[in-house]
Amino acid sequence: MAFAGILRCMADENSRRVEKLESNIAHLEHQVEQLNSVVIEQGKLLERMKREVQRQSTAMQTLELERIKSNVQKPPHYQ
Repeated sequence: MAFAGILRCMADENSRRVEKLESNIAHLEHQVEQLNSVVIEQGKLLERMKREVQRQSTAMQTLELERIKSNVQKPPHYQ
């Protein structure tokens, strides 16, 4: 009889441990889903920022070229 009691106690302990593990796994799965959403949003933001930086870089290059062209003086015989 004592052996059966020990087995029942071990089974109860194992059941509690499995329940705790399942609960922890569910919590971790939820956290992974939340983190994945954050990573996706940050990726989208990064792409938008890359496009904006490229747009501004192109605009700056255009302005710089226009500035250089306006400062270039033609020799007198071209005027």
